Amino acid sequence: MSEKRVRKSVVATGRGDDGTTDLLYGRERIFKDDARTEAYGAVDEAVAALGMARAELSLKAQSGTLPRVLDALPGLILGFQRDLFVAGAQLATAREAIDRQKPGQTRVTAEMVDALDAILAEIEAAIELPREFVVPGETRLSAALEVARTVVRRAERRAVAVVRADQIPDDQLVPYLNRLSDLLWIFARAAERGEGRSYTAASPRRPS
Repeated sequence: MSEKRVRKSVVATGRGDDGTTDLLYGRERIFKDDARTEAYGAVDEAVAALGMARAELSLKAQSGTLPRVLDALPGLILGFQRDLFVAGAQLATAREAIDRQKPGQTRVTAEMVDALDAILAEIEAAIELPREFVVPGETRLSAALEVARTVVRRAERRAVAVVRADQIPDDQLVPYLNRLSDLLWIFARAAERGEGRSYTAASPRRPS
């Protein structure tokens, strides 16, 4: 007879050993490969990927090599990370408990999307953007932002699947993720400019 495992960890409760997990507010447990867990899991990955970009910015700030034009970027990225926790909570809420969500805390709002639009308008007016596909990797910072962008884009695709399956109602979550991905692409270009680098085009330029 096998002995029952004695658990002392607060984090590793063992409740998910059967492959299921809780949703917020409701009593329902769903499998970890459910469309909802895939979606908020991708959002969680996006938060971590943005953390890599923020850590790179922190290293530059500590070493005195952070360009002044990028001074506001660490705070903006931290704000995006916090917003993504809101998006994750919305995706993780049980369908029958949607009315318990709080705007800006556990549900993405139109104001959050509008804030991204305002940042987009400001930065697009400040730099000239490429009109062709770009190969990531000019700098560590721009590459980290590109990784975060692609993870946010995956989170968007997963969120679309959840909304289309009517597992959560949505009118702002998908637009927020869509806009954030666009913004991170622009920030990657701004990071290249700030560090005195030019982007690399996906298609080799032909000699004129």
